[in-house]
Amino acid sequence: MDKIVKVGLIGFGAGGRTFHAPVLTTVPGLQLNKIRAAKPDQVSIAKQKYPDAQIVPTSEEIFDDKNIDLVVITTPNTSHYSLAMQALQSGKHVVVDKPFTISTKEADELIAFASEKKLILSVYQSRRFDSDFNTIQKVIKNGLLGDVVELESRYDRFRNYLKPNAWREEDLPGAGILYDLGAHLIDQALILFGLPIAVTADIRIQRKGGKATDNFELILHYPDVKVTLKGGMLVREPLPRFILLGTNGSFVKYGLDVQEEALKAGFTAETKGGWGIEPEDIWGTINTEMNGQHFIGKIESEQGNYSNFYLNIYKAILGKEQLIVTPLQARNNIRIIELAIQSQQERRTVDFTFS
Repeated sequence: MDKIVKVGLIGFGAGGRTFHAPVLTTVPGLQLNKIRAAKPDQVSIAKQKYPDAQIVPTSEEIFDDKNIDLVVITTPNTSHYSLAMQALQSGKHVVVDKPFTISTKEADELIAFASEKKLILSVYQSRRFDSDFNTIQKVIKNGLLGDVVELESRYDRFRNYLKPNAWREEDLPGAGILYDLGAHLIDQALILFGLPIAVTADIRIQRKGGKATDNFELILHYPDVKVTLKGGMLVREPLPRFILLGTNGSFVKYGLDVQEEALKAGFTAETKGGWGIEPEDIWGTINTEMNGQHFIGKIESEQGNYSNFYLNIYKAILGKEQLIVTPLQARNNIRIIELAIQSQQERRTVDFTFS
């Protein structure tokens, strides 16, 4: 039997209890042993949902536990670097929730230390395992639109008020939706097209009294492709999630991957049938020419599965697979955010540089 990898989860807020614990516990071979939960309600929920895990009040109780192999960090963004470094220094493999860090300087230090100690370091870019993104990849790979010339991707919410006592709403490093929703869109764009040659950004605060970014538009410049990434908190009527244009046609996709809502409702891949399968009414529409024939119709969405991220982490720890989400990819994601902020501040297009 393969090794059991024992996991310590740091943070049991919305991210830890909704997007990490229920996903990693579906992977055979990963065992959730300890959870650091600080607030009384978090402690109560953790004990109820994971009775076999030990609930502890401090991160040190996870770092100091020689039985813990993997530490998962799902805490406010400003703490990612320090907690990840402490975990690595304790000899643990590490998964950090996105965004990886606040700066590329922090990311580079973590990457160098993990490499020196030969430890696995990855970032939970869960949207790489969305059904709609998997479908976009298939459309491009199969050349269904000819040569791709433009992609517009957006990730929106509607909340026209400021959430009280929420660190993401404060004027803090790493707060706001560019580091939150934007990190997903940037990751997907870099996987599809690689690093851009330049970045242009328009970053705004649109809600009255707001302190953190709640609207952004990024243009990633490539020699033959234009990529526009958008996100906002004042989008009540759903807009297309993806618009993909090519020399032979276009593909338009509405609706979000269904896994998030299922997880929020308390389901997992083990308790809900048809996991990650989108209903037909949100399949994307294609209008293109293939083999000399004009075709308009629906493209069935690929199946999504966030568990594949943690399955890959498990196999990487065992030395059986290479990481799907590498720390260098996550570092370059942060670099795009840095350049976007520079573009906004200087009101100009900024060439891509690694530092």
